Amino acid sequence: MKKILFLIILFAVLYFGFVYLTRQPSGITKDIEWGVAFSKPFAIDMGLNWKKAYLAILDELKPKSLRLPVYWRDIQPNEDENVFDDYDWMINEAGKRNVKLILAIGRKSPRWPECNEPKWTDGLDKEAVDERVLNYIEKTVLKYKNIPNLYLWQVENEPFLVFGECPKLEVDFLDKEISLVRKLDPNHKIMITDSGELSVWVRAAKRADVFGTTMYKIVWNKYTGYFKYPLPPKFFWLKANIVRLFYPQKPIIVSELQAEPWGPKMIYETPLEDQFKSMDFAQFNDNIKYARDVGFSEAYLWGVEWWYWLKTKQNHPEFWDYAKTLF
Repeated sequence: MKKILFLIILFAVLYFGFVYLTRQPSGITKDIEWGVAFSKPFAIDMGLNWKKAYLAILDELKPKSLRLPVYWRDIQPNEDENVFDDYDWMINEAGKRNVKLILAIGRKSPRWPECNEPKWTDGLDKEAVDERVLNYIEKTVLKYKNIPNLYLWQVENEPFLVFGECPKLEVDFLDKEISLVRKLDPNHKIMITDSGELSVWVRAAKRADVFGTTMYKIVWNKYTGYFKYPLPPKFFWLKANIVRLFYPQKPIIVSELQAEPWGPKMIYETPLEDQFKSMDFAQFNDNIKYARDVGFSEAYLWGVEWWYWLKTKQNHPEFWDYAKTLF
């Protein structure tokens, strides 16, 4: 009898715990503020005139916010050189149009191979590389902390996810990077990001003023080939509620919503028909609907360079034209 009573109580606790954790979290909305991410190196890899593509994004799509990786290899192509010209131009053009910016900094940055070290760091020991990462971060924060359209700093990209051609994360060094940014610029908040599907979020959220999750639906890996995550929107509510148990007022946004293909090769190495295996127009719409159903207040679409390439080089303007309706 005691055993049966224990099992009933255990079931009740698990049931009501699940109901509690999958309830709608605070801050859920259907009125999402959509943004995009733009990568200058990726635009070049796609064979685009990156400046023309960037201006088309600003003037045709008209996003109100933009996530912009400031790549270490671009800023310090040589050890004793700091080259901000291209980023000055992008930031200035966004400022002219009152587009607010998330500037992503750190060794691990959005876009493969994730860790975008300058070539001159090859052969340096770990301590020397760490010192130079902090130098690049300091130079970048001091350069841009006073721009009027700065919204957030993103420090590193999904630092707790093992992905990309990167060394193993050292949490102490991540904390040192975050502390440096806070010291140099106490007036702007810091976003830390993590995988929506593969991480628990708590370690990243602990360090963040704003937590950013990725959101992917169809991916590819060498073990399964193409794989579609069978996750309902409440999966993200569950994780948000777990974070809120520890950090009740933590803002949560979608820092990276899949809106481009994911396959065994880079997009620019993949035939168009294979690109559409993981991201055709129907899937593009489904991903946007999914983000709406989750309902976090902001979502930054990942793939705007690809939409522009489709429109200008492949006679597929439908992705670009639909995106216009979001902003």
